Amino acid sequence: MRRGKDYIIFPLDVASIDAAKNYVELLAESVGLFKVGLELFVHSGPEIIEFIHTHSAARVFLDLKLHDIPATVGRAMARISDLGVAFATVHVGETQRMLAAAVEGSRGKVGILGVTVLTSVCAQDLKTAGYRADFYDDMLHTVMQRAQIAHKSGCAGVICSGLEAQQIKQKLGKDFLAVTPGIRPAWTVTEKEDQQRITTPAQAVTAGADYLVIGRPIRDAENPKQAAARIAAEIENVL
Repeated sequence: MRRGKDYIIFPLDVASIDAAKNYVELLAESVGLFKVGLELFVHSGPEIIEFIHTHSAARVFLDLKLHDIPATVGRAMARISDLGVAFATVHVGETQRMLAAAVEGSRGKVGILGVTVLTSVCAQDLKTAGYRADFYDDMLHTVMQRAQIAHKSGCAGVICSGLEAQQIKQKLGKDFLAVTPGIRPAWTVTEKEDQQRITTPAQAVTAGADYLVIGRPIRDAENPKQAAARIAAEIENVL
């Protein structure tokens, strides 16, 4: 049975490999995965992934959000598949062919997660970007359409908000993963919040989320390890 900490993905959103290593050592037994994003990967590349593998039992979520022509994405994913990461992300963009190329390039060694709509995006953003009213007036409609494309392409799951996880599970099955950023425990939400579609850990897991990306509530805590334990306990209360 999964424990509360197994649901937690901690993003290493820091500028240096030394800072990342400090968090890996501090939270090695407190989270299920460490997320390596663009900033850290551009700075440190595979070195930080190898460090995570050798200094913790946590797995790696490589969040590069690939978006390019199918051939380029497929080749990039083939290189990623050699890094031993659990998951990697690709934008659900213009074509299903790009997603299929990512899945093929992964060679079954890494789970491909399609990014539906970023949790920082609101309806006005989509309107400004030129989307039709039925897409920006109903964000769930947009997310579900993209999730279905990811599912048809063979992706392991999608990145979505906790607000959409339940519908994704109902429509696409319990084995199709829902990975949810925009997670904020009630005791951490502030008026300066820049995420638009947020949920608490308990709400997201109850809705069917398989993994929760939780950064600032842990990173900005006076004691990050205790904050992670508190979140894990909240998750376990609803399992």
